[in-house]
Amino acid sequence: MIITTTDSVNNRVVTEYTGIVFGEVMTQIKNINTGAAGFSDYFNKQDNSYETDLINSRIDALKELEERALELNADAVLGLTLDYQVLGPNKNILLVSASGTAVKFEQI
Repeated sequence: MIITTTDSVNNRVVTEYTGIVFGEVMTQIKNINTGAAGFSDYFNKQDNSYETDLINSRIDALKELEERALELNADAVLGLTLDYQVLGPNKNILLVSASGTAVKFEQI
């Protein structure tokens, strides 16, 4: 499955737009202080646990997006966007959302 931020793929002709697909993952962030200053302090620490949570959430969101595109028998997802939000009263929930347009290509 080709997943790209671009709106086309070299040497491939889109024959069908099968729909907009999403992949969303919510992850609880552990050991984070409350408030914006606490978040900033935590983010700047050398502790890689937040970075690991972010990477794993992004990978999971992209996997979910790909699964949904495959359900539509798509060959690719074009125009990929990734969005990140920190939610919750204690700012301890990370939401990663991936979206794009599932397409079919002309067969070679």
